[in-house]
Amino acid sequence: MQIQKSFKDEKTSGCLYLIPTPIGNLQDMTFRSVETLKSVDFICAEDTRNTGILLKHFDIKTKQISFHEHNSKSKIPDLIDLLKQGFDLAQVSDAGMPSISDPGQDLVKEAVKEAISVVALPGASAGITGLIASGIMPQPHIFYGFLPRKKGQQIDFFTSKKHYEETQIFYESPFRVLDTLENMISVYGDRQICLVRELTKVFEEYQRGSISELITYLHENTLKGECLIIVEGFTKQEVDDKELLSEIDIKDLVSDLIDQGLKPNQAIKQVAKNYKLNRQDVYTIFHDIN
Repeated sequence: MQIQKSFKDEKTSGCLYLIPTPIGNLQDMTFRSVETLKSVDFICAEDTRNTGILLKHFDIKTKQISFHEHNSKSKIPDLIDLLKQGFDLAQVSDAGMPSISDPGQDLVKEAVKEAISVVALPGASAGITGLIASGIMPQPHIFYGFLPRKKGQQIDFFTSKKHYEETQIFYESPFRVLDTLENMISVYGDRQICLVRELTKVFEEYQRGSISELITYLHENTLKGECLIIVEGFTKQEVDDKELLSEIDIKDLVSDLIDQGLKPNQAIKQVAKNYKLNRQDVYTIFHDIN
């Protein structure tokens, strides 16, 4: 067992500060973060060029040390040595909270092992910021970060998380969002979703609706900028829908409406509405999609 008193008077080693940086709008930098970056001995930066812009903006002169996923294994021992010598270090990622999708967690783990104080400062976080304005239940939630890129791996991932009741938060490239949503709907069904792009920037946008609605929209509109996906968790209604689906003849109901003059998609939508079913489930059954 280990107990850390972050602000004790006696200092036997340096302190590792985890400093959040803005995810787009530089005004989101906190006063405490700026002052801490000015006061530490070194700043461990994921990209020294990117962080250099931030430091210049706030007139911070502290020396940077390059620290990213490709050099972390070789750099961590040296950084731990600096901390043991009494130097204070700050670790920053390109944007948002450090230790998320960067090698900061490995540095933290080693610092904790050596009984070196690790102090995290609060600040900008894309996942939580987007979540509270998404319109989807914020509690409970699970943050996953970036998804697997390959289709098969994504399908397996979604299948393993399908019955999680928590709201799920993902980061995704704008170039892969459409494919990801199509993979998601094939496993999750047509849940409510919020796609957030360019958070805190001039073109910030929230796209709220069902997965199928967003898929239709994205087929017609080009997606740009940094994105995160927030999708509602599994609900009992999905179980009830399956029980009802097993009791009624979807194909006959849809076919009857088509015979009455409706187009197939209109008929599918009407049956889903009449029986309060998931439209994607009705579509899948009618078209014999496994």
